[in-house]
Amino acid sequence: MLLEAREVDVRYGSVRAVRAVSLALRQGEIVAVLGANGAGKSSLLRALLGMERLAGGTITFDGADVSKWPVSARVRAGLVLVPEGRRIVTTLTVDENLLMGACHRRDHAAVRSEIERTYQRFPNLAARRDDLAAVLSGGEQQMLAIGRALLAAPKLMMLDEPSLGLSPRLVNEVFAHIRSLNHDSGLSILLVEQNTQRALEIADRAYVLELGEVKREGAARDIPADRTLLDAYLGRDQGQRRVTANPMVN
Repeated sequence: MLLEAREVDVRYGSVRAVRAVSLALRQGEIVAVLGANGAGKSSLLRALLGMERLAGGTITFDGADVSKWPVSARVRAGLVLVPEGRRIVTTLTVDENLLMGACHRRDHAAVRSEIERTYQRFPNLAARRDDLAAVLSGGEQQMLAIGRALLAAPKLMMLDEPSLGLSPRLVNEVFAHIRSLNHDSGLSILLVEQNTQRALEIADRAYVLELGEVKREGAARDIPADRTLLDAYLGRDQGQRRVTANPMVN
């Protein structure tokens, strides 16, 4: 396994946001984490990266127990997050934002080559490389956030709600790039996404979280018709009433 989380707990004071969650991801997989707002998905990603302290459990990445490693060490090891809301630096240029992703690297010639490959992958960014990131559209900002993560030389890229706030056309473009990164480059991806249908279209496997707990896991193709997914998004009573009328929640 490239990534394995065992019985991970995250607490905010008396609130238990992630409850004994276990998940695994093999090299080359796309794994989706699904669930309603407040299910603990983002807290789980932040815990995997070390941004939240574990209240319990362990995290193994690329054969090493990283449970107590700082964020910087996990990033250097190849565990990289594209955060919700993109979090680019709007007062820096596109090129400077990309360079930020490589801040821990010392192979400067390779970094420059990787930036040029990123511009080939995202032509809109190439045309704006010297512009401030503030002038980019929402879709371009998401491409920049993904490009910045690529400059960190990830072994596993975690994406938190990459389609958030984007038009349907741009959502299609973002998911096409995610699929391409996996299929063409073999990049492993852990995807948190509210657009369940699109996430399940590209994922190999999926986990469904409800109130911080894993309620269902399995092959992505088996999840859409599963009532557990409805329960996680609608609440158990509503899910039971609507399962026959609506077998899929977008």
